[in-house]
Amino acid sequence: MTMPATFQEALPLILLAIAFLIVVWGLIRASRKTRIVDKTEGDVLDEGSSPAARNQALIDAPRSVEITTGETSAVANSDTIAAAPASADAEAGPAIAPTKEAPEEVKPAPAPSTEGDDLKRIKGVGPKLVTMLNEQGITTFAQIAAWTDADVQRVDATLGRFSGRIVRDQWVEQAKLLSAGDESGFSKTFGNNG
Repeated sequence: MTMPATFQEALPLILLAIAFLIVVWGLIRASRKTRIVDKTEGDVLDEGSSPAARNQALIDAPRSVEITTGETSAVANSDTIAAAPASADAEAGPAIAPTKEAPEEVKPAPAPSTEGDDLKRIKGVGPKLVTMLNEQGITTFAQIAAWTDADVQRVDATLGRFSGRIVRDQWVEQAKLLSAGDESGFSKTFGNNG
């Protein structure tokens, strides 16, 4: 079989181009930084393999920033500060008497009410909300259990950042069970930690 004359004339150029491509490919392959190494051990995802090795230096390194609550945060989260009136700034900590003579005496935050029921038993009500409710004269489960939709809206409007909790946490339903003394019904419906 004979090749056409044009192909025979082009054959050296074709072979030269193929040789050039092989040399370029070899240079690129040799300059790569990543190399595939045949591993004799299995992958960490293989069944029965040991856990992946972690960077122990990062694990053992000290924190770059220490997380501390500090005295101000500890004071702000105390029941006394949480029970401060709605106008108080809980993060500011306890009231400090001014150094200059003031026209009015600095009054300490009022203590939580000891009258009535423990409203903190209602899920979603903490010390701050107890104080806000006590300021409105709400101290018993029976009062909350008797709320109408209008009462819920009126009280909810005074709760500021806690707005919406009355309906979301079902305070009226919880208060009905607690005021009736139905502990098993309360536990069954709202859990045991009430």
